[in-house]
Parts: sequence; structure tokens; C-alpha cells
Amino acid sequence: MFPHLLSPLAAASPPAGGAEVGQVIGATLAACVLTAALVALGLGHRSGRISVLRRWSTLSTRLSGLPGWAALPSGIATVSLLTAVFGMYWDISLHIDNGRDPGPLANPAHYFILFGLFGIFTAGWFAIVLPQERPGPAAIRIAGDWHVPVSGIMLMACASFALLGFPLDDISHRLFGQDVTLWGPTHLMMLGGAGLSLVGILGLLTEGRAANAAAVAGGSGGARVTGFAASARIRHVRLVSACGGLLIGLSIFQGEFDFGVPQFRLLYQPVLIALAAGIALVAARSLAGRGAALGAVAFYLVVRGGLALLVGPVLGETTPHFPLYIAEALLVEAVALRMNPAAAPFRFAAVAGAAVGSVGVGVEWAWSHVWGWYPWPAHLLGEAIALAVPVAIAGGALGAFAAGALRLRSEVVVTRRAWASAGGSLLVIAVILAFLGSTTVPAGGGATVTLTEAHPAPARTVDATVRFDPPDVARHADWLTTISWQGRGRLVVRRLREVAGGVYRTEAPIPVFGSWKTNIRLHRGNVMASVPVYLPADPAIPAAGVPAASHFRRPFIGDRVLLQRERKRDVPAWLWGTAGAIVLACASALLALLGWGLVRLAAKGDPRRSAPEERPSGARARTAGGTGATGLA
Repeated sequence: MFPHLLSPLAAASPPAGGAEVGQVIGATLAACVLTAALVALGLGHRSGRISVLRRWSTLSTRLSGLPGWAALPSGIATVSLLTAVFGMYWDISLHIDNGRDPGPLANPAHYFILFGLFGIFTAGWFAIVLPQERPGPAAIRIAGDWHVPVSGIMLMACASFALLGFPLDDISHRLFGQDVTLWGPTHLMMLGGAGLSLVGILGLLTEGRAANAAAVAGGSGGARVTGFAASARIRHVRLVSACGGLLIGLSIFQGEFDFGVPQFRLLYQPVLIALAAGIALVAARSLAGRGAALGAVAFYLVVRGGLALLVGPVLGETTPHFPLYIAEALLVEAVALRMNPAAAPFRFAAVAGAAVGSVGVGVEWAWSHVWGWYPWPAHLLGEAIALAVPVAIAGGALGAFAAGALRLRSEVVVTRRAWASAGGSLLVIAVILAFLGSTTVPAGGGATVTLTEAHPAPARTVDATVRFDPPDVARHADWLTTISWQGRGRLVVRRLREVAGGVYRTEAPIPVFGSWKTNIRLHRGNVMASVPVYLPADPAIPAAGVPAASHFRRPFIGDRVLLQRERKRDVPAWLWGTAGAIVLACASALLALLGWGLVRLAAKGDPRRSAPEERPSGARARTAGGTGATGLA
């Protein structure tokens, strides 16, 4: 997925631009064949010529108690998403440790990502073709009597958005070179599409439960109703697990910090943690009730912990670190005990978000000193909280909006105030993230470096003594480290300790041989600069090597200039701006479609509200799930 996350190998540099034409043709043909087979399978099911989907659907209904058109796609999507996430984490670690691939099909992790994302696409397609009857009042009419659940469209859109990132990524490599960062525009398409697919999965569970509620209310449904009536605990586990999956998906955007190669300001990390916690944990507590936020975090910790163990100790690559979210979940649960999320969902979201962005970020600050690549310095905490609080409140509002839609509460979602809250929240998040994006390099500054041999060549390692110019440029730094990566070994991050005024020394030896890339990194406020210590030659870019002399003085260079060595520097600004605008338009369209789907779900999804003459009353209403639509959750 990310053949561009790497720097070159010294001896034989793999290609640094787009994929080879032969691989592009092969991958395109394979995608076309798989898609054609998938379309034929779906249309064959609808015409009655192929029965395999009907059998799978029936089996999934028996196992889950949900309609097959909801159960089968949501199960496939869940397994596929876990597959893609595993592939992504493995892939990133491989690239950080080993360098870029000879081609996009030369890395086994890429296949997990491709199959995972195509599996989510498959799940969306099955949700569209499986229903033989109208799956509910929120369904969309495709043609004739073909109606599809709106969540199936949402799931299909997320998967298509993620898959679209692949060809656009290759085009981007050809135009701009390889962008060695998770936060490249096309990478964010893949990550964002996969993460947001959880909204579609949650929507399918909601529409399936609504269909079951209608069956109970109408006194029909057979085995389906039995499964529905007997599986309240299972329904709760599904919801909590899906919210935990949403937390995992939203945490993907912190990947640069998790893997120890951040290329953007450290303040992004607490802000992104607060955003993920605000959305996912408020949604979990609002949707699934008491204890759901803690349950979602438990699911998150099991999956993320398992991935860290599998990628690190088992497969032998750089181990990803991750935030805990335990304090944030406890805060959300505590606020919910004092405030009723159902009675005042957006007020609850605001208070919970404020707690997450302040106290929660404070706890994560402490955790960063226990298990973080770049511990947050004390002087950063006040600014981190000041930025995290509005982001967490905005995230909480989005979580409350989504939960209201998934509980089919039109009075929460289908109002101007709700739309304004969701739209304003997105704007707040976008403004703060954009504000943090601007960085500078100290003009005329640099460093004088003396290297002391720790281990001789060929596996040469050195201790570095660094004298900065001006001497106070590194004072109160957000981080001051060396980084060594892509040397066919695990990532090496060393902190620099001050030994005299403006003079610093590495805490342990650093590698300066073979394919390793070793830089001194300085980050203070919006200053992000690097000094190269050792870089191998890279004929594929092309770029000359930078030797690790025993004594040298070198100027500061933009941090991302060194880390993204493969990027072309002579591309017209208008071309980059146009490409960014295309990606932004695609992302905006996806967010708009998801918002539309949630609003439609809330406005039309409850069959009891849309058919008042069939609405149960008294004891029968309690059997169907309680007063109003909230019982469907």
C-alpha cells in the first residue's frame, strides 16, 4: 500500500516513481476480473440463477438473528477491515525498517490491504443486491422493485473511496515522486475510506434491527424474530465492538506518531487522540448505553495490542505504540452518570468532549512518557489542551449526531440545529488541523557535529556531539532526537541530552552505514528542521550520498525535505494544488454522502414511525423495543 514510505537502499535502489507498467496492467486486469465476477454473482442472485448468496444469507441469519442482507455484509466487512488494518500496520513497519519495495506487488503486506479493502467493497455490493424485498423505509429504490439499504450505499461509497486511492496514488508518484508519509493525500483516502466504513457497518446493524422490530411488531418473522428476541446481549456486544472498531479506524490517522516517524507538529498527536475519543466514545455511550465507552476501549486495546505484538515481536518489525483511551472512556462514562445522553445528546457531547480534551489529554501526556516515541514535554501540555478541547467537543458533537441517526431519532438529527452542529464541528476540526500544518526552518542556522566511533565499519555506529548555531535554537524543544530508519533493521530514535550551553550528545550510538538514513531532528513550536548525518546515495531519484565524516558543519534543512527525499521539488505549484483539490473534492463528497445517509436513516428508518397504523402499543410496544425508536439500539 505504501511502497513510498521508504528511502533508498544504497547498493541497488528500487524504483522511486510509479509502479512498473507490467504490474499496473496485471493489477488492473485482476481488479477487472474480480469486479466482473462480483457483479455477475450479485446480478445472478437477483435474477434467481445463482443461489449461493441466498444460502449464505440464510446461514448468517440463523447465526446472528439479523436479516441476511445486514448480517452477511456486516460480517464480511468486519473481517475484511481487520485484514486491511493488519496489512497496513505490517506494511508500514516493513517500509520503515527495510526501505521501499522493488514494486507494489513485491510486498506480502500489500495483498492483505488490497484483499481487505476489496472485501469491504464486496460487503457493500452484497448489501445492495441481497434484499429481495424492501429492507426498510429508509431504503433507496434502484429500479423496479429493487430497493437497497441506505447503509449498503454508505459502505460501498467508503470502500470505493479507499480503492480509488490506489490508482490515484500511482499517478501521484509519477507526477510528484513518492511521498514518504502516511499523511499524503492519496494515503489519507485509503485510510479514511477504511476507517469510515465502520459508519456503514453500524448503519447495517441499525437497519437490520429495525427490520426485526417491524417483524416483531407485525407478529411475523419466524426464526428471525426468535433470534432477535433472544439476543439482546449479542446485539449490545455487536454495537460496542463496532464502536471499538470505529475508535481503531479513527486512530489510524495517528500512525505517524505510533510508528515513531512523525513529519508534522507534535501537537497533532494530542489533538488527533482527542478527536478520535470524542467521536467514538461519545457515539458508543450514546448508542449502546452504560459501560459502552469502556467496552469499546477494551475491544480497541485487544485489537491494537494484538497487532502490536504480531507486527513487532512475532514478525520482527518496528513495534507500533498507541494511546490507551482508558481515562477518556472513564470520563465519558462519568459524565453520562450525571447527564442523560438521551435527553440532551449535544449537551452531553460538549461536556464529555471538554473532559476528554482536558483531563483525558493530561493522562495521555503521562502515558507518552511511559510508552511513547516522542514524550510530550511539560511546556506543550497547556497548548495541547487548549487545542484539544474544542476538537474533542466538535468530535463529541459528531459522535452524538451519528448515534442519534443510528438510534433512528429524527428529533436529534433532522433539525437545523443538528445540521449546524455537525457542519460547525467539521469546520472547527478543519481549521485547527490546518492551523497546525504550517512549519518553518531557522534561517541561517545549523549544527556542528563531531562523531565518535562506537563500532567500526562495516556496521559502523557512532556517538554524536552536536553544537547548534544559534546556541538557543534547541532550547525548550518539543523533540530533539536523531532518527535512523530504512536500514533493514528496526527504527532507531535517540534523544539528545544537553551537556553544555547549546551542546548536546546522543544517549546511545547511532548507525551510519549501508542503507540507513540518519538525521538530527529539531522541533520547537512551528519550527521543524533537520541536519543530515548520513544518507546513502540513491541513483533512482537521483540523489548523492551524504557521508558521516568525523567532524562537519551542515545547515538546517526542512524536516520533511529530508524525510521525503523521493519527492520531486520542481513540480509546478498549480499542479500540486489541482491534485489536492481533486482529493479534497472526493473526500467532501464522501462526507456529504455519509451525512445524507445518516439523516435519511434517522428521518425514515423507523418502520413504526413511518407506519403509525401498525405501531404497537402497551405491552406489545415494550416487546418491540420500548417507547419510540430508541429501543432499536
